[in-house]
Amino acid sequence: MDLVPRPGPTLTEFETLNFEAEKFDHEAHVFVAWSYVQEFDLLTAIDRYRSTLRRLTSKLGIPGKYHETITWFYMIAVKERAIGAAAADWNCFREGNPDIFERKPGILEDNYSKARLMSDQARATFLLPDL
Repeated sequence: MDLVPRPGPTLTEFETLNFEAEKFDHEAHVFVAWSYVQEFDLLTAIDRYRSTLRRLTSKLGIPGKYHETITWFYMIAVKERAIGAAAADWNCFREGNPDIFERKPGILEDNYSKARLMSDQARATFLLPDL
């Protein structure tokens, strides 16, 4: 297996917003989520991740882009998949979980109807999957 370079900021860079936001793509989001669940219990990881994402979207002038359900769903999915030797490092995790990295259709569309996921309620609070 070829080593994949770190696709996102470290937790310190992320929490201090000291990274290039325009390069913070989906894989970088997942990398930071994976980094959090390596360091913290799930609730602490979610709290720190969502807090920083909200500060980031506010700093960028796009606070409405933050989505509570998507954040919680990915954090829970990453935590569940990051358990065990097969996910002990980023490269193993990346290789072993391609569905987390797929975009439309992807893991969200497999679990949520479009109406539920795009609702104002889903943006504001975590909703369980409806599919």
